[in-house]
Amino acid sequence: MPARALDDIAAGLLRGQVIPYLGAGGVALGESSSVPTSPAELVARLTAKTTVPHKVRTNLTGTAQYIENFKHRKTLTTMMAEAFRASPQPNELHRMLASLPELPLLVHAWYDDLPQKALAGRQNWGMAQGVSQSEHHGHWVNYYRPDGSEIAESAPGIVAEGDMPLYAPMPDEALDWTTLLYQPIGSVAPAANFLVSDSDYVEVLTEIDIQTPIPLKVQELRKDRHFLFLGCRFDTQLERVFARQVMKRSSDRHWAVLPDTPTRNEQRFLDEQAITRIDWPLAKFVAELADALQGQALTA
Repeated sequence: MPARALDDIAAGLLRGQVIPYLGAGGVALGESSSVPTSPAELVARLTAKTTVPHKVRTNLTGTAQYIENFKHRKTLTTMMAEAFRASPQPNELHRMLASLPELPLLVHAWYDDLPQKALAGRQNWGMAQGVSQSEHHGHWVNYYRPDGSEIAESAPGIVAEGDMPLYAPMPDEALDWTTLLYQPIGSVAPAANFLVSDSDYVEVLTEIDIQTPIPLKVQELRKDRHFLFLGCRFDTQLERVFARQVMKRSSDRHWAVLPDTPTRNEQRFLDEQAITRIDWPLAKFVAELADALQGQALTA
């Protein structure tokens, strides 16, 4: 990886111009973890607790849908919460990001609660979490203060098809946060919100192309900014769709730490979205980035 690219990323993070986007691989920096660090690990935990048809046993959304259909949604939510309840402490990556002087937006696309733990000592921040229509009909996003208390949404200004808003409105209080933790597929904390079943994603994907489920503040903050993908893979259509829609109308320069050889679909996605692949292990990148951030902070 060219030193210039690392310096550019560090400088952008310090100025709040680079948006970190965390995936499942950021949980443990490649080490073992008490919570799942990939969709494959998560579906294995779910199928270890209940019987599902063989054809969906390795498919997370299909397994979740089967449990929801035949065991009830509450059972699925309970199983998901149990999978992530034994949450470890934030690692070097989470602590480094939480300590940035400017962090307007942090995207976290996995179900653990490590980012919010890392942000606990920060001032004036909050969470926006995607929620399931089966549990929160008529709402795309729930908002939470650092203490876990929920903030009521403002009434939507435009409504379509009954009570479904055309956009994800934000409470006035949330508009004033200087750091927004956006968790588009939910999180175990504070309220066990999970987008995980086929039907969960069908609802969101029906609207996401016109940006309906994405909070307006996220849409504003991403404009002309760069994304840095950490611990992410793009080998499924869902992962690519969410990343593409979250980064829509941002800049034309991004990075992804992806040590494993990309699949053909992943490489096509990287090329289409102007994402430069960094082929380092995530732990190495985090260590090098920490040094670069410290060096630039000292010379600022």
